[in-house]
Amino acid sequence: MKETDIRKYAELMKELGLSGLEISTGENKVRLERAVSVQVKENPYTVPEPEAVQSAPLTKDCISVKSPIVGVFYAAPAENAKPYVSIGDNVRKGQTLCVIEAMKLMNEIAAEEDGTVTEICVKNGQVVEYGTELFKIRRQAL
Repeated sequence: MKETDIRKYAELMKELGLSGLEISTGENKVRLERAVSVQVKENPYTVPEPEAVQSAPLTKDCISVKSPIVGVFYAAPAENAKPYVSIGDNVRKGQTLCVIEAMKLMNEIAAEEDGTVTEICVKNGQVVEYGTELFKIRRQAL
C-alpha cells in the first residue's frame, strides 16, 4: 500500500472520529490506530452539588464504593431529575447509587450492602478512573 493511501485513510479516520481502521488488499493488511483525547463537555445534568462534608475515615463499619470502570459519573438518571442518593440516605443492597457513562453506555452502580450514605466523593459530571472512590456508606447495625 502506498504512503499517500495511508495518509488518506488517516485523514478519513480523523474526519470520522475513528480510533482504529484495518484495511486488507490482497495479501497486504494495514491497521491504523490513533489516540483519542477525551473532551468533557459541560455537564448536561444540573444536579445540586452535595454539601461539603468532612471526609470520614474508613472503619470496619464503613464501605467504600469504587468505580469498576472508567467513565463519567452522573448522580441522577436525567437532567433536572432528583439524584439517585444524597448524603444521609439509607440504601438497600442492589439499589442504584449512580450511573457511569462509558462509551455511550450507561452503567448503573448499585449498593453492595445495606447502609447509610455518609459521603459522595466525586462531583456530578466528573470523569472517574477505575478504582476511584465514589461513595462511603456506613453499614447498618445488625
